[in-house]
Amino acid sequence: MYCKHCGQQIDDNADICIHCGKFVSQEAIKRKQEEESITKKGWFLAIICWLVGIFGVHRFLVGKIGTGVLWVITGGCFGIGVIVDLIMILCSSFTDKDGNKIPFGV
Repeated sequence: MYCKHCGQQIDDNADICIHCGKFVSQEAIKRKQEEESITKKGWFLAIICWLVGIFGVHRFLVGKIGTGVLWVITGGCFGIGVIVDLIMILCSSFTDKDGNKIPFGV
């Protein structure tokens, strides 16, 4: 197989061209886009948690409806829960309703 970007011959099972470093398979391109989307979600959650964390908006966004309602009723567990959530988001240990970690990074 040949790279569609630089024209050099590459392995048929390659995801990335060893000559130009660009993605060559559709699966690799899709994985990269999903990773970028998830990382952006971490930044977004951190901002939302910081601004309106006492209303549990960040918890509703990841599908944690029950604890989102609890955050609304208790003001983010009296502010302590918001601080804990923000630290967890910044440390990439905050999870969605399915238990998938939401990475926070550049």
